[in-house]
Amino acid sequence: MPEGYDTHADYISWVRDDAQARQTAIEDALRKAFAPFIERRPVDVIVFSNVGVEDLARAILAFPSVLKPLAAACNIAERAIQRDLQIRNINTYRPKLTSAMAHAIAGYIKPFLPPYMEIPALSHLDRTGFVDKEIRKAKGRWELYVLDALNRFATVAFRKRKFRSGDEEFELDAASPLNGPVKVGVDVKRIEAPRDIHKRCDEIVNKAAKLKAGYSEAKFAAVIYYPFAPDQQANLRSRLESPDIDSVMFARGSKESVEETVKLLLDRLGLAK
Repeated sequence: MPEGYDTHADYISWVRDDAQARQTAIEDALRKAFAPFIERRPVDVIVFSNVGVEDLARAILAFPSVLKPLAAACNIAERAIQRDLQIRNINTYRPKLTSAMAHAIAGYIKPFLPPYMEIPALSHLDRTGFVDKEIRKAKGRWELYVLDALNRFATVAFRKRKFRSGDEEFELDAASPLNGPVKVGVDVKRIEAPRDIHKRCDEIVNKAAKLKAGYSEAKFAAVIYYPFAPDQQANLRSRLESPDIDSVMFARGSKESVEETVKLLLDRLGLAK
């Protein structure tokens, strides 16, 4: 890590005292809240205080799938490992590790492991992270639905591509043509909380302005997933009123909704088959 930048150990040190206080308070609250239902049961526990770095490295190398729950127990994610250890493109769910990598990771996470932890608790941490990852992956596929529908129903081809405006570079979720000056740009956004509309709308308006500044004849549209009542969608639409935005469309989660929305958008842009 270059001098002057913080590591994961620094981040943990910032919040250690508050985190410990909260953990103690939560455990106390849980015991009081569920006192009539608490039972003492035997359960398999890994005593990490007895696990040395060499033991940990051998375990991770022999059973790579344990890396994710161990990292989760330390509040460590892939980005921290990549940043602090310079180990690139590591997938903590399905890691492919060399002996050197396993030893580096073992030495890195050992100080953050609790003295002991129950195996069911570790497996639930893994499950929670896996569910979150898969949900985010599914949401990402929604953006691909939009791109796919554009290519199936438009008279021109679209792809994700970047464009420059001044000294800055921006990315469009869908743009046409595939190369050369951009003639049509589409920004695809999932906005799933009303508190996010200010930031997301600013991003859309800014990108539209930058596209028009670089390509004055280009058209710009936004396809938005915003699962709230029509009046709230109207509020969002009003925030996107700009001479640089040619169309704002809302689509629900299904492929069918995306297809109908894209067809209507293309018709408005004069690009429908």
